[in-house]
Amino acid sequence: MSETAIHPSASVAKSAKLADGVRVGAFAVVGEEAELGEDCVLHAHAVVSGPSRFGAANVFHPFCVIGGDPQDYTFAGEVTELVAGNKNIFREYVTVSRGTKKGGGVTRIGDENFFLAYAHIGHDCQIGSNNLFVNAATLAGHVTVEDFTTIGALSPVHQFCRIGRYAYVGASTVITQDVPPFSRIVTERETKSFGANTIGLERRGFAPERVRTLQRAFRTLLRSKLNTTQALQALRVDFADSDDVRELIKFIEAADRGIVK
Repeated sequence: MSETAIHPSASVAKSAKLADGVRVGAFAVVGEEAELGEDCVLHAHAVVSGPSRFGAANVFHPFCVIGGDPQDYTFAGEVTELVAGNKNIFREYVTVSRGTKKGGGVTRIGDENFFLAYAHIGHDCQIGSNNLFVNAATLAGHVTVEDFTTIGALSPVHQFCRIGRYAYVGASTVITQDVPPFSRIVTERETKSFGANTIGLERRGFAPERVRTLQRAFRTLLRSKLNTTQALQALRVDFADSDDVRELIKFIEAADRGIVK
């Protein structure tokens, strides 16, 4: 077994319990009644509050706050806790709240979950194992997430919703109802191009004629009845003398994923 290592600048509460091999980095904080299993790692400035219990080999990256008070107006300091398993990764600025008395008093996390930067797990959530929470995925209170799911970036999940096993929630998708297991849920994409960035180009010193040329080129690309291939051919003919339009054509021709139109 490896020895526990605590940086001199770290703060570890007297009631905290650290198993063998735990490493606590510079300015990290281990709060009252926090229990860390073997080989857990707190990087610099990470915060683990209690009451909370963690299994082995969890990793806490800088500025995450794990086990903090529930973000609930009715919380009045009751003793509630966070219980987590093994090999979870909490990246920068991830927040996980303890439970509330009215919600059962415990937020639970299983094993080998990966919480990317700015993800938030609200009070009383029940999280299974092997889930991926992409940047800024946000769970309100009392959410249940089963196993092997993906919650996409910037996707909020309404309180009391359930996410079934192996489900995929795409980026920027708002979840207000239960997501069935094995399903793929993605908000319809309505992103559109509205032509040349005229104001920005003018601010960058583009001459009026240069801006007008790009406006005309985008009208051909976006508002004609031509498909993209046909529009590119028309641009080559109509704007052969424009370096800007040639740059636009070259960019579109290299677009493996298509372009926003």
